Amino acid sequence: MLDWVTPALSLAATIAGWPLVAALVATAAIAFAPARIRRSLRLLAWIAAAVAIVVIALVLEGGREVPIGVWPWAFAAALSIAGLLGYLADHDEDSKPMLVFLMPAALLLTIGLVYPAIRTAILAFTDATGTFNGADNFVWMFTQPEALITLGNTIVWVILVPLLSTAIGLAYAIFIDKSRGERFFKMLLFMPFALSMVGASIIWKFMYAYRGPEQDQIGFVNQIIVWLGGEPQQILQNSPWNTLALIIVMIWIQTGFAMVVLSAAIKGVPVEQIEAASIDGANPWQRFSNVVLPGIRSSLVVVVTTISIATLKVFDIVRTMTAGNFNTSVVANEMYTQAFRSGEPGRGAALALILFVMVLPIVVYNIRVLNQQKGIR
Repeated sequence: MLDWVTPALSLAATIAGWPLVAALVATAAIAFAPARIRRSLRLLAWIAAAVAIVVIALVLEGGREVPIGVWPWAFAAALSIAGLLGYLADHDEDSKPMLVFLMPAALLLTIGLVYPAIRTAILAFTDATGTFNGADNFVWMFTQPEALITLGNTIVWVILVPLLSTAIGLAYAIFIDKSRGERFFKMLLFMPFALSMVGASIIWKFMYAYRGPEQDQIGFVNQIIVWLGGEPQQILQNSPWNTLALIIVMIWIQTGFAMVVLSAAIKGVPVEQIEAASIDGANPWQRFSNVVLPGIRSSLVVVVTTISIATLKVFDIVRTMTAGNFNTSVVANEMYTQAFRSGEPGRGAALALILFVMVLPIVVYNIRVLNQQKGIR
């Protein structure tokens, strides 16, 4: 009569029974518990239910009785997020209506982001055959010369692109502010931002095109070198200058975004403050550094952090222009190469994990700044 109960299912039911009992007890206790611990009991119930689902999935997967797939994991993670949202909303009455809108998004994020992130983190500790190999992938990453060049290139990208894009965008926004052709000048600089990364890369690949000294140059950069009396260069093959050549493409794209955001922020600085500084005898530089710059600080943080995150994820430019050859690879490109070209998904996952760790401080800093501004308002 109970032939359908396999050993794995019995084991799962046994192991998961305790979390389920805990969830039921916590749920029942919520109704009778004092208000001050009700939130904690509710969160405990959610966590216990999520743990039970994960345990069942793990045991069934181990017993190879039923193909589990991703759905139990995603469902468990969705339950966890829902419980966490409920826990937070219970602290703030104003947040409760937002849960109706947050739940679908949380579910989609769980399936498309949380679950893949967990699987990637697990995969980072396996070899090409999927066998657990400890921290070997990370040892490879920090000991092999090619991998170290990739990490070094990524750091150079993250330092130069946000700083130069923001500085150029800010200077441009200030110089064209309230000029007669302001809209036209803005359009000129913003246009590259509307291009795809691949399209911009192809344009700049023609800009860097190389032909021998005896031939007419079709690349604009090499033509300038020839006009100045130099020899044409294979710009995309000469390390480390080829990395700088790729960085210029990213700066060209991102400067328009920085200019638009900072220009809007500059126009938001109260005119009365600037006029008061002028009356007090402040010169243009003092007005900029003491009035305008503090007034646009939040926008500067948003621009720098947004460009930094985009730079950490850069892939298309490197892939299109050099495919990571000639010592130009970055973390995102190497992740693709290892995972899909070299048959080393564990190394690719380890690189993805490092990329996540590099992005995380920027996101945390951005959230802290935004919370501080919310507190001031």
